[in-house]
Order: sequence, then structure tokens, then C-alpha cells
Amino acid sequence: MTKRFVYSVKILEKHLDLFGHMNNASYLELYEDARWQMITDNGHGEKEIRETKMGPVILSMNLRFKKEILNRDMITIYTQFKGMRNSRMMILSQWMVKEDGKIASTVEMDAGLFDMESRKLLVPEPHWLRAMGVIEDS
Repeated sequence: MTKRFVYSVKILEKHLDLFGHMNNASYLELYEDARWQMITDNGHGEKEIRETKMGPVILSMNLRFKKEILNRDMITIYTQFKGMRNSRMMILSQWMVKEDGKIASTVEMDAGLFDMESRKLLVPEPHWLRAMGVIEDS
């Protein structure tokens, strides 16, 4: 099984909509924050992306809302690699868990490694597979 990355965050007023629960756009923002933290912790953050001119991109996603998330809730976001769709597309899964252990949201996405100069998807090299949690260091 691949490594599961864990990221925790407190929901703030800026994440809420007029109904007093988390705005749908905030889910995407927080899922992205967790992915950035994962690749940064794995040695491929913004600095490395700018230097190498390659980095991960999201190609598609399926986001589901299961339980309401409210102001000042503490949530934990889990990120895990689920497989390869083909040689260039990785399947990532993320889910938000409330303090009571209930899953509040899930997202499954196709991601790829994008070359900013050629404007094409690349076959990910081992160091990028480590950054995305696909393979672990031995």
C-alpha cells in the first residue's frame, strides 16, 4: 500500500458560505493546500517546480460532499495514491474527516506531471512519484 499523507486544518470564517457551513470552493482550496504540503514535504515544492519547470496538474476530479463542515471545526485531510490510469496519469484520492471520525467529503482525481516548456504531460520520473506519494523511499 502507498503512503497516506495527513494534513490538519481548522475551518475559519473565510471558509464559510451564507448558510454557515463550508463553501464548496473552500473544499477545493483545502484539498489543494494538502497536496501542496505533501509535495513540499516530499522535496518538490514551489521552488523545485520553478527550477525544473515541471509540476503536478489536476486533469479531472469527482468531489462529493457527505457531512456538513462548520465554523471552527478541526478537519484532517488524507491524501493517497490509488493507481495509474496510464503511463502519464496518476489517480489520487483525498478525503476530509471530522473530529468525530466521520468522513465529510471525498475527492478522486486524475493528476499528471506537466512540463511547462513543452506544454505536455510527462511520464513521471521516480523522484516525482515519491513527491506524489506513489512510491516511498527505501
